[in-house]
Amino acid sequence: MATEATTAAAQDPYAAGGRDTTEGRVYTVTGQDWDTVASGLGDVESERLVVNMGPQHPSTHGVLRLILEIEGETVTEARCGIGYLHTGIEKNTEFRTWVQGVTFVTRMDYLSNAFNETVYCLAVEKLLGITDDVPPRATVLRVLMMELQRIASHLVAIATGGMELGALTVMTNGFREREMVLDIFEAITGLRMNMAYVRPGGVAQDLPRGAEEQVREFLRVMPGRIDELEKLCNENTIFKGRTVDVGYLDLTGCMALGVTGPVLRSTGLPWDLRKAQPYCGYETYDFDVPVRDTCDAYGRFRIRVDEMRQSLRIVEQALDKLRDLGDGPVMVGDRKIAWPSQLALGGDGLGNSLDHIRHIMGESMEALIHHFKLVTEGFRVPAGQVYAAVEGPRGELGAHVVSDGGTRPYRVHFRDPSFTNLQATAAMSEGGQVADVIAAIASLDPVMGGVDR
Repeated sequence: MATEATTAAAQDPYAAGGRDTTEGRVYTVTGQDWDTVASGLGDVESERLVVNMGPQHPSTHGVLRLILEIEGETVTEARCGIGYLHTGIEKNTEFRTWVQGVTFVTRMDYLSNAFNETVYCLAVEKLLGITDDVPPRATVLRVLMMELQRIASHLVAIATGGMELGALTVMTNGFREREMVLDIFEAITGLRMNMAYVRPGGVAQDLPRGAEEQVREFLRVMPGRIDELEKLCNENTIFKGRTVDVGYLDLTGCMALGVTGPVLRSTGLPWDLRKAQPYCGYETYDFDVPVRDTCDAYGRFRIRVDEMRQSLRIVEQALDKLRDLGDGPVMVGDRKIAWPSQLALGGDGLGNSLDHIRHIMGESMEALIHHFKLVTEGFRVPAGQVYAAVEGPRGELGAHVVSDGGTRPYRVHFRDPSFTNLQATAAMSEGGQVADVIAAIASLDPVMGGVDR
């Protein structure tokens, strides 16, 4: 009889089969009544499933693998699988000149272009010994671009996080406001993303005509738009139900994992490199560092909203500083470094000014030769290694740059906050519900372009 039953089970395509593995006995269920199948598993102490989560948060759409071990709806183990968006940007910089490296690093964390460019250029300028030679106007323009970028990045974090929790109006509003920032970037640099605007020694060009008025209009409109986001979320019962006490990570956990940015500040610690280790003249700006003591996803959302308001304050002060400085250079005076020089935004896009072209093409053979060598070969950077860091939207963004004295970097390595903060996934998720994993990941705001590099 046993043989007949075994034969029948083997012929039945809907029968439940089982096999022993190193993780225990695994059952494959293809049909039948679930109660019948479950009763056959009575000798199993617990029911564990290993699943791939997604696609939910944008980072899980093919570029972040979340491997969850669950018992019912409870996550018992969470692991991150990365490397699906690897671009080799850090390695590629070794085969390009120092200026060309800007075009690569701007594409890492593609929501923080200005920060990637600035921290790389700060490191190169340290190696060159020209940190104090960067024109004040260029430094203010860097701050202006970074704070506008911070607003745009936080808007994406809030928009995508709201979308994953079902708040579609938050998503549409967040991307609507971000478009205004991208329009400003296009007006200033000619590009909406990956601008390569910040260069070693300064920036590519000054503000074009009409850009200041466009930024001032943004400053006038944006506070009301932020108010709308807060009205949609701050006291929303459903939103708070999905975020309050979700993704919990206290100060001890942040310190152990090296977590920075809004996640760290949600524990109550006001650690912000703009205040703690000022760069680009941030010590001359009046702004606050928002903190919360909730240690959860809700607190991180509130911090990002508050930081957008502080960034608006900094942008307004930057515009006032530009007005007070008046016309002036935006690139170091050393022509051995200042490449490309005398850029102008014309009707055909970004390029050299007509005066500069006239000079190198028709007036000075020496200037043409120098321009050719500077563009094709690049300038040399003294041998050494430095580390520079800025406060990005997700936390400390650092660049370790090594030079062997040549015209190309010997090594460029970035400390990207998305990569470091992603370590907190397990600590935030294990012991919680499957649905809470989505909110926890969204509160980290990881950008996989920065993780894989």
